[in-house]
Amino acid sequence: MKKIFAMLLTGTMLFAMAGCSKPASAPAAPADTAAKTAEAKPAETKTADKKLVVGFAQIGAESEWRTACTNSIKGEAEKLGIDLKFSDAQQKQENQIKAIRSFIAQKVDVIGISPVVESGWETVFKEAKDAGIPVVLVDRNADVPEDLYVTRIGSDFKEEGKKAAEEMATLLGGKGNIVELQGTVGSAAATDRLVGFQEVITAKYPDIKIIKSQTGDFTRAKGKEVMEAFLKSDGQNIDALYAHNDDMAIGAIQAIEEYGLKPGEDIKIVSVDAVKGAFEAMIAGKLNVTVECNPLLGPQFYEVCQKIMNNESVPKYIPSEEGIYRQDTAAADLPSRQY
Repeated sequence: MKKIFAMLLTGTMLFAMAGCSKPASAPAAPADTAAKTAEAKPAETKTADKKLVVGFAQIGAESEWRTACTNSIKGEAEKLGIDLKFSDAQQKQENQIKAIRSFIAQKVDVIGISPVVESGWETVFKEAKDAGIPVVLVDRNADVPEDLYVTRIGSDFKEEGKKAAEEMATLLGGKGNIVELQGTVGSAAATDRLVGFQEVITAKYPDIKIIKSQTGDFTRAKGKEVMEAFLKSDGQNIDALYAHNDDMAIGAIQAIEEYGLKPGEDIKIVSVDAVKGAFEAMIAGKLNVTVECNPLLGPQFYEVCQKIMNNESVPKYIPSEEGIYRQDTAAADLPSRQY
């Protein structure tokens, strides 16, 4: 029995020693392999250890253009893996101000905003600055001191108005009566498109008169409503329509047809944005010219956000690339349009 007990004890000790032993370590990687691994490591940035968090206060969904802009902002964020806090203000400035304060409370890295109107932002922008959160204006401008925002990305609205005026003058042969559908009162786009258009007409085309001008709030329904009123009061005197965006122009086209006239022929039409609906109207002969305002601002916006996080310099204004589209090329242009 003693011999048997001794044999069992010896076996148990050998098993325990085998279980506690460590496997042989793997051979060291060659020096050149280690160097390559180090080179492949991405450069460290301010956001290397976490996702970039961005708050974006959008105006709403008043037009095809705005929807395309929103899709670009959301789609690019998803593509880049950015944590986007998105707010739809439904055309109300107070909702955008609430959204900015919410973004400040959430301590986002950057705040982007398309201001519904130009005035009334200084207080809340200063709150963002005091919290150390940079503000980027996307599409529209804000009437605030330049130190309260980093940059504005978007169109030169005044230049769009000037382009529209030259196109209108060509269509009318330098003579005629125009009615104007303005965008939202107080918005940068409406103000500058009006000023740019009127500057050219006043300086160069004395025989072109703007006989009526009223806001259509950038919406199709309101554009139709206001055009109906124009036609009721001055139907036989209207030679052309200048609309601050395509959606209002499309609404006005419906009003013109219901009145019994041919849009694009009896009443020439120039509008701004260059959305797909405008190209379809041009192909149908109902719209003459659309001046482009590019809504696909997501890529530029997030590029700027990353530069800010990396402490890189950013210009105070970053323009969009835009063109002019006319009836005669609309059918060829439409298939390549992204919005």
